[in-house]
Amino acid sequence: MTARSILWTTILVLALSRSVRAVSGGSEGSDPNGAAVDLFDMSIEELMDIRVDTVYGASKRSQSVAAAPASVTIVTAEEIRRYGYRTLADVLRSAPGFYINYDRSYHFIGTRGFRRPGDYDTRILLLIDGHRLNDNVGDSPLFGTQFPLDVELIERVEIIRGPGSSLYGSNAVLAVVNVITKQGAGVGGLELSGKTGSFDSQTGRITYGNRLRKNLDLLLSATTYNSDGPELYFREFDSVETNNGWVHNDDDQFDNFVARASWGDFTLLLTHTGSEKGIPTAPWDTVFGDRRTRVWDDTTLVGLTFARALSERWAVRARVAYSRYDYDGQYVYDFAEEGEDPDLVLNRDYWKGRWWEGEFQVTGSPIVGHTMTAGIEGRCNARQDQANWDREINLDDSRHSHNWGVYVQDEFKLLEKLTFVGGLRYDEYSTFGHDANPRLALIYDLLEDTTLKLLYGTAFRAPNAYELYYHDGGNTQKPSNDLDAETIRTYEAVLERQLSRSLRASASGFRYDMENLIDQYVDPADGLLVFRNLSEVEATGVELALQGRWDWGLGSRLSYSHVEAQDKSSDRTLVDSPKHLAKWNLLAPVIPQRLFAGLEVLYDSKAKTLGDQETDDVLLTNLTVTYVGASKRMEIAASVYNLFDVEYAHPGFGEHAQDQIEQDGRTFRIGLTYRF
Repeated sequence: MTARSILWTTILVLALSRSVRAVSGGSEGSDPNGAAVDLFDMSIEELMDIRVDTVYGASKRSQSVAAAPASVTIVTAEEIRRYGYRTLADVLRSAPGFYINYDRSYHFIGTRGFRRPGDYDTRILLLIDGHRLNDNVGDSPLFGTQFPLDVELIERVEIIRGPGSSLYGSNAVLAVVNVITKQGAGVGGLELSGKTGSFDSQTGRITYGNRLRKNLDLLLSATTYNSDGPELYFREFDSVETNNGWVHNDDDQFDNFVARASWGDFTLLLTHTGSEKGIPTAPWDTVFGDRRTRVWDDTTLVGLTFARALSERWAVRARVAYSRYDYDGQYVYDFAEEGEDPDLVLNRDYWKGRWWEGEFQVTGSPIVGHTMTAGIEGRCNARQDQANWDREINLDDSRHSHNWGVYVQDEFKLLEKLTFVGGLRYDEYSTFGHDANPRLALIYDLLEDTTLKLLYGTAFRAPNAYELYYHDGGNTQKPSNDLDAETIRTYEAVLERQLSRSLRASASGFRYDMENLIDQYVDPADGLLVFRNLSEVEATGVELALQGRWDWGLGSRLSYSHVEAQDKSSDRTLVDSPKHLAKWNLLAPVIPQRLFAGLEVLYDSKAKTLGDQETDDVLLTNLTVTYVGASKRMEIAASVYNLFDVEYAHPGFGEHAQDQIEQDGRTFRIGLTYRF
């Protein structure tokens, strides 16, 4: 990061801040002198105008964010559009305490100082409309272009920090991310969208959505995307034999289809994405520069949900879902001995997952002051297949398994301003046994506009089929077959305050201890890689956030987080764990109702790498300008990412020759959307 980029960022921030003050002066939430208005001084009509964010995923029922027994961030459809977010990874990176790592194959998510190099984000649970999206072979969610939903079809993203196993079971260790899709009525007709950008990137989308009858809501959408990707330089391969370190194999493409239909109490969701991604980094000692090295991901989800209020006190919800996930990796190796002519061989790596899920839930108030949620959930893994072959079959493993869980959560008022939340879930797995996880929370309304939350919870992650059974025929890796679940214990205090009608602040302090972490190591008995329960991690941190929403589309989010995460056995800082994260987002109406500027400034401090080096700290600036036509049918958006062309890198993983993987410099995207 250069002094020039810092200077220009400062100038831009100050200029936009001045325009924001000019627009917001005398707006709601302040008097003519700019002083904050106390909520007690507002009329009933003014209080009703205050926007109250709600969250479903924190307790499996709709409630205000202030009442939820967790630290929650909501990202809305408007923010996704106005900030020019391209993927779910972009959305999550904007949230307090979250950061990304892109190895130029997949986007990975870190939170609260934890991002295991080479791990497939198995400690974050990803949901779409309440349906689990983590696959059943490697437990991996997909956050990048492989995510099976166009971000333009997202109504909101619920980011729920902390352990969630008391309601969701495995994988809800560090966070639960619940993506809510748009309804057809929110589209209101036919919508066409086209975008173009750097690296000859092209995106096209056609969407139809409407309420066709009183009880029928329909949404249909198809998206296609293609990008040639940049030409990249890796100094680790800087030799004549490897094209002096230059490679052009970073292409990316996907096709996506979504259908959502609601009829009365029933909602049907179908989403499918097929993607293809070139791999330019030559991982696992593959041949550098060979364009045949790439991965294909294919994801399908079909989910049916039934929800009905039986009375004013009781409601039921049931869902069933069928999911499939196919991963196909193609890697080119040179089997020739040193000094011989090249002997190039295609190695194929394959996962095939097929699973059914079902859940039945009852929510009610059996007595005054109590809200109880109870349910049962089951999963049948019909196929958990893994294969690897080249000139011979190295792995051909087919498995099936099942698990089920029961949960209950009760919220009741101990006093007028004090609410207690207690929850417990018991899970049974055919692969490793059982686990039980509680949740405890005290939510105290200190003042009419101030809430204190004291939170405690545990969570677990079951060992997955990849960790248990994957091997390559005894060449480098062997199956483990016997693993215990990972566990986490988290303590957190959250203070939230509504400063004015438009401004809300929050502060949280947390500590977590993780045990039995599943790591890969070399068995000294035979020299083969194998997964074992080895590591323990402890972390403490704070997260501060300030969010404002005003009339005329003005909005802002400011956050800072600091985390100290260490390996308990060595007392060393974790790899890929930046201690400081700071973010500033600003939506400014340059011309009210017509022209909007969305500014995002992201700071990540340095992070340790596997080679015991450190990445540089980085300050990134993204800017999106959106013009809305007078009829509101046409919308033109132009985005510049990494506005000041900052050079930065993410830590590499164990399979990479690169200790740090360079990221994109300045890129752009421009798009046109028209609604009929």
